[in-house]
Amino acid sequence: MGRCIGCYNCMFACARTLYGVLSIGKSAIQIRTQGGIEGNFIVVTCRGCLDPQCAKACKVGALKPRKGGGVLLDKEKCTGCGECSVACLIGAITMDPETKKPIVCVHCGACTRFCPHNVLSLEKVEVLV
Repeated sequence: MGRCIGCYNCMFACARTLYGVLSIGKSAIQIRTQGGIEGNFIVVTCRGCLDPQCAKACKVGALKPRKGGGVLLDKEKCTGCGECSVACLIGAITMDPETKKPIVCVHCGACTRFCPHNVLSLEKVEVLV
């Protein structure tokens, strides 16, 4: 992460891929500073939990565990309660202020393709059962 310059290209790529807009507020990946303006950047995004707490917190079944990790969102079922956002252990789920629905990473890798310093990568992991 030391190479991240906070350009937000990954966030713009994500928002454009998910919603067709150039707004970092609609991104499923978040670049944040730690320790103020002179601190290093950190990446907050879905880690593809195999047993996602966000899905467990969803009382209407709008979030379902995805095969291989992460979750799938059924926007029609979602009530916008925000419990998934609260339940996410790393804070990777944010709520869209317009739709009141969670912004969930779909693990498409768009963020990695637009990172100019190759800070990000999308890796396929083998699940041992």
